[in-house]
Amino acid sequence: MHDHLAEAIKDPDPIRVGDDLICLRFETMKVYSALGAVRHLLETGRVRRGDTLIDSSSGIYAHALALACHRYGMNCHIVGSTTVDRTLKIQLEILGATVEQVPSSNNLQLDQNLRVRRIGEILRDNPTYHWMQQYHDDIHYLGYRAVADLVAEVVPDGPLCLVGGVGTGASTGAIAAYLRERGRDVNLVGVQPFGSITFGAGHTQDPDMIIAGIGSSIEFRNVRHELYDRLHWVSFDYAMSAAVDLLRTSGVFAGLSAGAAYLSALWEHGCDRGRKHVFLAADTGTRYVESAFARHAEARPMASMRPLEIDSLDELSVPWSAMSWDRRESGLARHEEFPSATPSH
Repeated sequence: MHDHLAEAIKDPDPIRVGDDLICLRFETMKVYSALGAVRHLLETGRVRRGDTLIDSSSGIYAHALALACHRYGMNCHIVGSTTVDRTLKIQLEILGATVEQVPSSNNLQLDQNLRVRRIGEILRDNPTYHWMQQYHDDIHYLGYRAVADLVAEVVPDGPLCLVGGVGTGASTGAIAAYLRERGRDVNLVGVQPFGSITFGAGHTQDPDMIIAGIGSSIEFRNVRHELYDRLHWVSFDYAMSAAVDLLRTSGVFAGLSAGAAYLSALWEHGCDRGRKHVFLAADTGTRYVESAFARHAEARPMASMRPLEIDSLDELSVPWSAMSWDRRESGLARHEEFPSATPSH
């Protein structure tokens, strides 16, 4: 018996979708991140029950933070993008969160800059609010130790490859780091949209649209570039096609980032049969019904899609590029020691 819905929905369903290929299907993956962060803030006295927590979100984190605030008796304010649809917005409001959205934009940089700018304005007027900074604060790594424990149970032995959206870094990066902390042989493959600066693709553009939540036009300081072995950049068209195939072949109804991760994991699995491959489906496909799944007749056959293998970021090309990153650091950011117990702030 769970004491709160947040505890009930956070655990993923491990689903075998192929030989040595497993999907971790979450309803709302970032519940782990939000619960762990809010619990730590309360335990260390940085916030108290009844305080207001604020952050920016394209949708998944907004729901997670609202649930965490509801669970621990906190107030919640979300500055969201237009990908926070009516269904989610109403849920957030009923949970007690206040929600405002920046003007509509198909430009990733403009959308994220507007949201961060708006948070700055709110904090100036409300200095007692605590900004969660999901893009920057390593505190969001803490909750994912439990996911690493689950992966270790599902795939207890042998070399492993973890594939998923990079986003803020506090999901794929955290899970892989905690698994490696156990001594596990883990290859980490990050998935990004074109246009994201996190791994140097800011000079490219996807002609269709952005994939919400896994890319950035601003520096995300909690991304530890040196954790990643490989990178895949996937367009909306290819991610949509893969998400449709994932639903058609396995019944897993998941978002565009899951489609991109599935596509990338299939490719990596074909290149390295010696590892079991696990990919993350961070949310359901509900908010992509009209923008993606309704276009299922346009989906490309999986066999028709293959990445351009590149050696330099100058070679990046839509619709799909892949590159060996080899755990090197990036000039975009430098990071402190991984927070095994107490995160850096």
